[in-house]
Amino acid sequence: MPVSLSKGGKVSLAKVASDAGISSLTKITVGLGWDVNRYDGGAQFDLDAAAFLLAGTGKVRTSADFIFYNQTKGPGVEHMGDNRTGEGEGDDEVINVDLNAIPADIERISFTVTIDQADARRQNFGMVENSYIRVIDGVTGTELIKYDLGEDFSVETAVVVADLYRHNGEWKFNAIGSGFSGGLAALCANFGVDIG
Repeated sequence: MPVSLSKGGKVSLAKVASDAGISSLTKITVGLGWDVNRYDGGAQFDLDAAAFLLAGTGKVRTSADFIFYNQTKGPGVEHMGDNRTGEGEGDDEVINVDLNAIPADIERISFTVTIDQADARRQNFGMVENSYIRVIDGVTGTELIKYDLGEDFSVETAVVVADLYRHNGEWKFNAIGSGFSGGLAALCANFGVDIG
């Protein structure tokens, strides 16, 4: 059974892995999933997962530390492709992380989801349900952590879902669930990505 977190919950990756019988956790898969309410006005929804690799300043070192559907690889992180519809069961988008390949000066990886063209299509996270993030051991496929975001969003067009962060040399997971207005541009500005 994976550890189920609520908003604000934190857990040690090493402890969760150990409890699941995994002695050495080096590669993880981060799966993000969602469903779209059927009363959304008919326009297609395209949600996009991204990862921001953040230094101690809370900002990216360079734009190469922003991993998303158009820049799928960064140091130790790989986005596995854009799902434009969210149809079907299971994870809608997946990001693989090699914990040993994350540069030492990266203190946190922020996982986010945004709605593409949200303003033009009059869409927001109040129209999205069953959103979750989960962490899976990349070697055994064992699900370790799951965080269901719940339905507490309304006008937001971007969400910081969770953080993977280093604390005293150990990786920990923090369930964030913090909404933003302004979509991807607002997140990029917050994390120091120059999209000009």
